[in-house]
Amino acid sequence: MRTLLIFAFVFGAYICFVCLKQISLHADPSYNLGRVQVFRRRHCNAFGFDPKERAYLHYPKPKNFSRGECLCNPVRFFAILSMQRSGSGWFETLLNSHLNISSNGEIFSSFPRRSNVSSVFTTLDQVYNLDWYSSAAKNSCSAAVGLKWMLNQGLMKYHEEIVSYFNRRQVSVIFLFRKNLLQRMVSVLSNTYDQRAKQINGTHRSHVHSQIEADLLSKYKPSINSTLLLTHLQQTEETAAEALKYFKSTRHIILYYEDIVSNQTRLIDVQEFLGVPVMNLTSRQVKIHTRPLSHQVENWSDLYNTLKGTRYQDFLEQ
Repeated sequence: MRTLLIFAFVFGAYICFVCLKQISLHADPSYNLGRVQVFRRRHCNAFGFDPKERAYLHYPKPKNFSRGECLCNPVRFFAILSMQRSGSGWFETLLNSHLNISSNGEIFSSFPRRSNVSSVFTTLDQVYNLDWYSSAAKNSCSAAVGLKWMLNQGLMKYHEEIVSYFNRRQVSVIFLFRKNLLQRMVSVLSNTYDQRAKQINGTHRSHVHSQIEADLLSKYKPSINSTLLLTHLQQTEETAAEALKYFKSTRHIILYYEDIVSNQTRLIDVQEFLGVPVMNLTSRQVKIHTRPLSHQVENWSDLYNTLKGTRYQDFLEQ
């Protein structure tokens, strides 16, 4: 009996000591903070991902809202680099039809956001920190977040600084170009015309969502300066080649509008590149120019004679 009492006394003293120790530790803010941090590190690890891909996984902490249950859902950063009227608007709607992709549009069309490198970086930080509000926001956890950026919107001017930023922040680049530069020129001129004419109910439409609207806009047939045509096509080619050279050190994929239209597996390639679950991507946009090029240009014979026998003659037949 005496032995039992001694054992009970010693065991009770030990329990009291442990409890007091735990109380003192939990009263120490640094202990709680460290405990939460350790838990988060363990919970947000990148197990299951290819080691080569882990550098591209981010866990943003927005200033304006809590990610809640998405806190440990990794996010990849991307940027679509393209040229006007190359199918980038349509392509972006395809990406945004994915539950876990948010592409925030042509953000740098606003000059103040690209007026200097500091403004560019501030804007990019907002996007990749998930603090940029747009219609691309999703109710589901974001797995890939980015924007659309035209080459003539400060991208080439500050290319060295932007490449450095992309590599430092592990931003993946999606190049989107058009193979048929003559078709692109027709689209550019038609869009410029509608900016002035506002053919649909007095408003300008770069993209449409009904066949009636598409048919209305496609009625305009621009006249192209055949004297400057070859020079213009060459300059467009050189700009795209220059962009590829500037951003070759980034993780990137090169897409062409025509390939996406004719081969839907390219959309699977993009989703795999972004590391998101493969889904069927859709768009409500309706293509405006569907007729042969010879029916879309006012002075077709001039263009035909100019390009025939040159390295651009394939544009006439596509």
